[in-house]
Amino acid sequence: MFTAVEGARVPIRMWADPATVEDAAMRQLHNVANLPWVHGLAVMPDVHYGKGATVGSVIAMRDAVSPAAVGVDIGCGMSAVRTSLTADDLPDDLGRLRRRIEDAVPVGFAMHRTPVDPARVPGTGGWNEFWQAFGHLHTGVQNLRDRARAQIGSLGGGNHFIEVCLEQGGPDAGRVWLMLHSGSRGIGNELAKRHIDIARKLPHNADLPDRDLAVFVAGTPEMEAYRRDLFWAQEYAARNRATMVALVQQAVADTVPGVRFDEPISCHHNYVAEETYDGVEVLVTRKGAIRAGSGDLGIIPGSMGTGSYIVRGLGNETSFHSASHGAGRRMSRTKARKTFTAADLAAQTSGVECRKDEGVVDEIPAAYKDIDSVIRAQTDLVEVVAHLKQVVCVKG
Repeated sequence: MFTAVEGARVPIRMWADPATVEDAAMRQLHNVANLPWVHGLAVMPDVHYGKGATVGSVIAMRDAVSPAAVGVDIGCGMSAVRTSLTADDLPDDLGRLRRRIEDAVPVGFAMHRTPVDPARVPGTGGWNEFWQAFGHLHTGVQNLRDRARAQIGSLGGGNHFIEVCLEQGGPDAGRVWLMLHSGSRGIGNELAKRHIDIARKLPHNADLPDRDLAVFVAGTPEMEAYRRDLFWAQEYAARNRATMVALVQQAVADTVPGVRFDEPISCHHNYVAEETYDGVEVLVTRKGAIRAGSGDLGIIPGSMGTGSYIVRGLGNETSFHSASHGAGRRMSRTKARKTFTAADLAAQTSGVECRKDEGVVDEIPAAYKDIDSVIRAQTDLVEVVAHLKQVVCVKG
C-alpha cells in the first residue's frame, strides 16, 4: 500500500518509506507535485534521485510533458524469453556461452559493422516505413542515420546487460531464461538532449523551481515535434531489444542445438503513454517504472549478482497502473567506485560468469537496493510470475 505525502497541488503517493528517500529526491518529488499541469504523481519503491525528476516516478500531466522527466535514454526497457532448456542443458564452460553472446551483440560504445538484416528479427515488420520516418526527425540528428542503423541490436554500457538466468523454485525450477536491458542508444540520447534544450528556453518555463522540469504544452509546434521524435525513439528502443533478443537466441542455439523459445516479454520503463484516469486524458511519464495494468507482464531486475522477477500487473489505478522498474540505486556510481574494489565485485558476483574488473565496479550489487524488499513493497501493484537468478551476465 502507498503512503500519501502532502504535495502542493496533488498528493505524492509513495510505495517507498518517505523516511528512507534522500532529501534531494524528496525535493524533486515536491517540485513535480507543484507543477501547474500535474494530474497525479506515484512513486515506486526503487525511487532515487535523478535529473529533474526522480528515477522511479510516474507523472501524469494534463496537456504537457517534461522531456527531462522522460530522460535521455528514451524507451529504455527490458525483454525476457523463457527457453526449453534447463540448467543441466547448459555447457559446463559458461565462459564460452558468454563469449558467444558478446560476439553476437556489440557492447559499450561498439556497434555492428553493417546493420543487422531485419529478416533475422522475427515478429517485427514495417522496417522501411520506420526508417523513412527518420527524415522527419529533428534536423540536428539527420547526419546520424547510418550510426543509428548500425546501433540497432547493440547493448550500450552503464546498467545495460544481457543475462542467462535460471528460474528459482516452483515446478519450473532450473528453467533457463534469457533477459536483456537496453534502450534507444545514441539516437535517443541525441533527440532527448535537443528537445530538453528547446524546452528550457520556452517562456512558460521561466519560473519553474528546476529548469530540468521544463515542459512542452499541447497545441504548440514544440510539443508536436517532441511527441513525433519521442514516439519514434520509443519504437527504436523496442526494435533494438527485439533485434538483440534474436541475436542472443541464435547465440544460445549455436551453443545448445535444439533449444526452443517462448514468445518474448518486453516492456519500456523510460517512456510516455497516452492514458485516461478519473475520466481525464493524460500523458503518463514512467521514468524508471513499468506499466502494470491488469494482466500486463513485466520485468523487474535486480543487479548483476542478485535475482530478477517476471511479474503480472494487478491494474492498481492509484499507481496509474505502474510498478517499479528494478531494484533502484542506493548509491551513485561515483560513490560506488570509491567504496568498492574489483575484489568486492568478484565476491558479490560469485557463481555468475561475468566481468569482475574495475570497469564495472559501479554496477556492484551493493550499490543497489535489495530487490526482494522492493518486490515486497508493491504486492498491491504486481504478482510474481517467476523468480530468476542469473548465471551469465554480459555488460558493456
